[in-house]
Amino acid sequence: MGSRSKNLTEGNIRQQLVQLTWPMLLGMLGMVVFNLVDTFFVGKLGVSELSAMSFSFPVIMFINSVTHGIGIGTSSYISRNIIKAERQEVRKMAGSALVLGLLAVMIFVFFGSYTIRPVFRALGADGVVLDEVVKYMRIWYIGVPFVVIPMIGNNIIRATGDTFTPGMIMIISGVVNAILDPFLIFGIGPFPEMGIEGAALATVIARGVGLIVILYVLVRKLNLFTLRLGKLKFVLTTWRKILYIAGPASLTLLITPISVGIVTKLLAGFGKEAVAAFGVASRVEMFALMLVMALGSVLIIFVGQNFSKKKVSRITKGLRYSFLFSLAWGAIVFIILLMFGKPIAAAFSNDSMVINITWHYFMIIGASYGLQGIVVLATSAFNGLNLPIPSAVLSVMRMFVLYVPLAWMGSKFIGINGIFWACFIANFVTSIMAYKYLMRVVRKL
Repeated sequence: MGSRSKNLTEGNIRQQLVQLTWPMLLGMLGMVVFNLVDTFFVGKLGVSELSAMSFSFPVIMFINSVTHGIGIGTSSYISRNIIKAERQEVRKMAGSALVLGLLAVMIFVFFGSYTIRPVFRALGADGVVLDEVVKYMRIWYIGVPFVVIPMIGNNIIRATGDTFTPGMIMIISGVVNAILDPFLIFGIGPFPEMGIEGAALATVIARGVGLIVILYVLVRKLNLFTLRLGKLKFVLTTWRKILYIAGPASLTLLITPISVGIVTKLLAGFGKEAVAAFGVASRVEMFALMLVMALGSVLIIFVGQNFSKKKVSRITKGLRYSFLFSLAWGAIVFIILLMFGKPIAAAFSNDSMVINITWHYFMIIGASYGLQGIVVLATSAFNGLNLPIPSAVLSVMRMFVLYVPLAWMGSKFIGINGIFWACFIANFVTSIMAYKYLMRVVRKL
């Protein structure tokens, strides 16, 4: 494959993980800032608009989960072939993956765009909040193709061992969105005042810029993309091998937005302030966990390459370093939230109830972020080992067996804090299961 592809089966493990993770962190930072900036400016419009954006979160996560699942399958498949396959073969694999992603997501978009009101009414939105949701999602759906190609394209580039380029592309999108948001939302200068619709339009334009950049990199810089996919048999074989990972990976990722949708429905019973607080806390949580999520994306590549060469000892050491880092990072984040949780919440809303609920979320769930990180890392490692089923089982256990039932009971007997304690318990139990089972699997390789 040439010098553009990094060989991760030799060399210093900790150094390689750090070198690959920090550029991934840039990308994660770009996406998290993307969401935080949207939340910050929409929060200035009022609680109804902030609540509307919170309601949109599960559906947006649903679409992103399908795309990200295909991206994970692509990254896993290509990382296991990148150091032994011909470049032309990899180009056709990449092209087939992008076509698969577009076909899969556009089906959901077609039905989603015609069912906005019934879907969000089922989630608990009504009145003015539902009207704001419709305004936002109507525009957001238009930009879905701009989300699919960059997300899968970035995974293709990462599979070569290059995590810097995808990170910079995501940063570019985040910067464009941050610049456009205030102009389109509040109507600064020659721009019209569009409110929450301006936030959606800024997102679509920013994603479009990312699309242009990723295609330029794939086609012109790396020569890693072609629409000449070859024989139908090759395309279908590629799709099958990608979907072997992508199917369970997407299911694993889809479990989260479905569960979040159920939790949002539970919180809606406590008022729009509770939903708005949940939206704020969830986006701050993405920021808190982004470093571990970046490391998780790197583990897919690292484990995939070492698995292809049967370097089991390297996989074991890499996992131990990663798990210890997750616990340490989770502790640091929780200390920060203890000290600055309320000011952070106040930055997104001046409503005292929203601030108070967000603070309780941080104090309860924040204590389990290190454990949640272990689940994220274990899931990535299983995908790198070409074992997607355990990842799906862990997610089902965490969300449907533990979180959702306990959240329902907690909401009935304790109130809002009962929902948050349910998440803490789910993170604690699942992290122990994930660690023990993964290490047992690795020892048997």
